[in-house]
Amino acid sequence: MAQITRSWLSSLKRISQQNGSVQKTCALRASSAFIAGEPEGPTVKTDVPGPKSKQLLNELSVIQQAGSVQLFADYERSLGNYLVDVDGNVLLDVYTQISSMPLGYNHPDLLQLLNDPYNVKTIVNRPALGVFPGADWPKKLKNILLQVAPPELNHVTTMMCGSCSNENAYKSIFIWYQQKQRGSSTDFSREEIESCVVNQPPGSPSLSLMSFYGAFHGRTLGALSTTHSKYIHKIDIPAFDWPVASFPQYRYPLEENRRENDAEDKRCLAEVEDLFAQFSKKGKPVAGIVVEPIQAEGGDNEASPHFFQELQRIAKQDMPLQKTNNQLPDLINSCCLRPLQPYRVFNTWMGDPSKLLLLQGVLEVVRRDSLLAVVQKSGEKLLTGLRSFEQEFPHLLHSARGRGTFLSVTCSSARLRDDLIARLKKKGVQTGGCGELSIRLRPALIFTPKHADIFLDRFRQVLKETK
Repeated sequence: MAQITRSWLSSLKRISQQNGSVQKTCALRASSAFIAGEPEGPTVKTDVPGPKSKQLLNELSVIQQAGSVQLFADYERSLGNYLVDVDGNVLLDVYTQISSMPLGYNHPDLLQLLNDPYNVKTIVNRPALGVFPGADWPKKLKNILLQVAPPELNHVTTMMCGSCSNENAYKSIFIWYQQKQRGSSTDFSREEIESCVVNQPPGSPSLSLMSFYGAFHGRTLGALSTTHSKYIHKIDIPAFDWPVASFPQYRYPLEENRRENDAEDKRCLAEVEDLFAQFSKKGKPVAGIVVEPIQAEGGDNEASPHFFQELQRIAKQDMPLQKTNNQLPDLINSCCLRPLQPYRVFNTWMGDPSKLLLLQGVLEVVRRDSLLAVVQKSGEKLLTGLRSFEQEFPHLLHSARGRGTFLSVTCSSARLRDDLIARLKKKGVQTGGCGELSIRLRPALIFTPKHADIFLDRFRQVLKETK
């Protein structure tokens, strides 16, 4: 997908393998901030939200539902790992716009991209890429996007956002499944053509997708039938009758609970196979599986490599397996799932060329500054710190987990989790929750061990003050 997504850690690994020679400078760079002029630490001048944010919230609430707004940002002054609000509060941001700012705020390399008049015209003349792409579009896809894809995944369908991408991925699954039923024929029957326009079979077939409890795959209508993390996303919205399987719920630390977690894998996999059989009997065969390697919104729930290997074995018997959010999907880049006819997977813009420009800038900084090494070093410090807090405050925290800086820790209650997040903000740290009980960390790739020390110090202060 030609946009900046939440799949940085897996892409970073591939970049690092291509650029092993740059590791020599990691220790020096990891010890200091990458962004000149970045604040030395958080400063809080008012309540968060402060008076200016509250006034703006009142103005916004008149014209739209704004209950989710936490504060109003000053993006002129925000820099690096620090988000500045309109009241002048400087917050260390370990949440980064819901994990969508890989290089933090106002990174000079990304700003420099907009000094190029050619790039400005790319943004101003935003094309309908499915119909009128620019002459450089094939080259850009090949040289920017596909360079961080696994070699065997060489097909691209660009879309606008995660929900949009999943909606069209699901369509691709169903198109592939039905084409397999037709065999070598590429023609549609008259009955299929006439019935589909009134939402009836055989043109609108009775098929299903399997998803998992705790999953989040988007809030648009079709994707919402595979999202099972929060009721507020789904209530009052009609949904498809599709199978929902249990996702492994592990005990931590993982290395001390192998037997119990292996049994959990087996339980969930048996449920998957049983649901296949049930929905086949119901006349709604499962055409595909959609799953996250780590359920982020649902609580940072991990699953083992063995679980996914077995799930892939099951899926490959009859269907594609689509993995989303945390690594490049099997489905979107698979040429065998490309529709034979145009306009079947299509929309007006088919993505945004400006996002590919930003991706190019991000990848160049990732290589130059050895950001995978920075992420690994900062992640080790963060996870070690969280585990030490589990020992020091066992009545408050448990189950620290994650990969790199994609981390979370579980609180003893939802009320405590929300209270800790609120009090962290008062100490100048912006973070977020996931699932019912967990605090999640999603810092930018330029988050160094120095920033990790600041976060851990503020977090320990909050825990010590908890009664």
